[in-house]
Amino acid sequence: MKPRQRKQYFRNMKRSDDSEREKRRKRRRLIQELGEQRIPYLSPADPGFQELWDSSYAGLALRQSCALPDGLHERVQSALITLQRRGCLLRDLVRIRDRDVFTAVSRALVGKPGYTYRYLDTRLFTIPWHCEGEERQKDEKDKPCCDSDLRDACKALWELNQFFCSDVKQQTNARGVKRSRSDTENSEDTPGEGMCEESVKDRLLEKKQKQEKEEEEEEEEDSGQGCSHSSPPSSAPPPDVAGLVEFNVTLINYMDPTAMTQLKEEPYYGMGKMAVGWHHDENLVPLSPVAVYSYSCPAEPKKEEVTEKDGEGQSKEKEKQKETETEGEGTSKEEPKKEEGEGSEKEEVQKEKACWRVGLKVAWDIHTPGLALPLQSGDCYYMTDDLNRTHQHCVLAGDTARFSSTHRVVQCCTGTLDYIQKRCSEALENLHTDPEKTTKSLKSLLPNTLQHIEDIHNEVEFEWLRQYWFQGRRYARFCSWWTKPMEQMEKDWKEMERMTQLLLDVVEDENTVQENRREMADILLNALTDRQQHRQTWRDRCQSSLAQSLPPEEAPFDRPYWSNEDPDMPLPFDLSEIINRVESLLWRM
Repeated sequence: MKPRQRKQYFRNMKRSDDSEREKRRKRRRLIQELGEQRIPYLSPADPGFQELWDSSYAGLALRQSCALPDGLHERVQSALITLQRRGCLLRDLVRIRDRDVFTAVSRALVGKPGYTYRYLDTRLFTIPWHCEGEERQKDEKDKPCCDSDLRDACKALWELNQFFCSDVKQQTNARGVKRSRSDTENSEDTPGEGMCEESVKDRLLEKKQKQEKEEEEEEEEDSGQGCSHSSPPSSAPPPDVAGLVEFNVTLINYMDPTAMTQLKEEPYYGMGKMAVGWHHDENLVPLSPVAVYSYSCPAEPKKEEVTEKDGEGQSKEKEKQKETETEGEGTSKEEPKKEEGEGSEKEEVQKEKACWRVGLKVAWDIHTPGLALPLQSGDCYYMTDDLNRTHQHCVLAGDTARFSSTHRVVQCCTGTLDYIQKRCSEALENLHTDPEKTTKSLKSLLPNTLQHIEDIHNEVEFEWLRQYWFQGRRYARFCSWWTKPMEQMEKDWKEMERMTQLLLDVVEDENTVQENRREMADILLNALTDRQQHRQTWRDRCQSSLAQSLPPEEAPFDRPYWSNEDPDMPLPFDLSEIINRVESLLWRM
């Protein structure tokens, strides 16, 4: 019999597989139902845009560039350019369905010291933002972990983060009040409540007035009526979410569409070229908001070489995930337009597609029209309430290069340095060192304790050390903050290797009580088998053709790695021989 922990592990894996299969089943069903048609979507120039926003995308709010404090734009935009010119923005080598792909977007994570963000089997490590009063921003020699230019850049992003923390709270509370008034007075909210006076509605008022007379009847049909049941207006978030917004990281993105040989077409609505495909943001605190700052700018003179194959980093395969691919050209609207004014209308569409846009859709729904929101340089938008859970969003490429700073409340229960350091301490508490003989032994041989230690051992190696050396260490060129902690973590991990070797000695000792011996052997075998499989996976990833195509300073590093004869290591890297020994032992019991 396998131990209960092993059973739970396989149950969790089965649930994960079942969830992925369910997603694929939903996609196939929706694709079959959709056929060759295109779902309609609305932009600000379309009649019914405001009503659709209010009825089905109420958690989306826009803040135009004029809403930010004086001088903040200049500092933030200078910071983003600094990160780009210093080479801090890099394309991630992520894992999608057991396949490595490059992201089309270059990225860096800035945030609270010691925080990480995990997506697509990839852990990003923060460059700390240098905020006022924040400690732990120096290395082991008590020197600043970054140079002055990078410190200033990160501090500017922290200032933007502070603005978002307070502004999102105010806008969320204001929207809740307006929503209550709307329910009482039967009044109509404007899209993007809480915006500055020069709102999207004002900006596009003239265009809408020209169309109202011609398309009054069409406005009734395109307003999104009949689909509000699929995505009812979001209720005000719980008091604890609305009352406290503390973004702890920002994911900086950069993309120059002119450097891409091919961008994927948005497949469901015909919205245009996608820089980032349809997705939910991962690993965030439930119901937490997301705030995004958008900055369009001329492209840098030096451009990255990006192949068509590389451009699939944020996209999926054609058959496996239709959401980021299309099998043919389609019109962007379902209803044919009237001939009168057709030329000016096409001009508006082209002008709209020339700027960057965020696209939104209700998840797993082909009946509710999509929404495409143009973003002028310096505009911000917020995704609040449960919008990130119930909806998906994509980023539609414009004609110029673009930065975005996407501020999030990431799950920090298992993703911080403090967390993993405490886990290391928990494991090492079971290691006893004889001060006279300098020999080591395990304090407890209780199965639960042994299982707990081996779980921590695997977590440290595969969720932290190998993630860091795979691509996290790229940032050591710019920032030394993580260098010392990762060195200490590797020392702790080596002690855990010693603890596994001590457990192996106990299991192979014929004098060990038979009942406990079998249970300990089972725990050890499961841990070693998982470890062997994961090590091989990481070696394959480091030796893949994509990994080898990177320059040396960005290439993945297969670490920890050692030869089987290394005298400093208690166990060999290749565990197959030990696994065979433990399996044989269990057969004899």
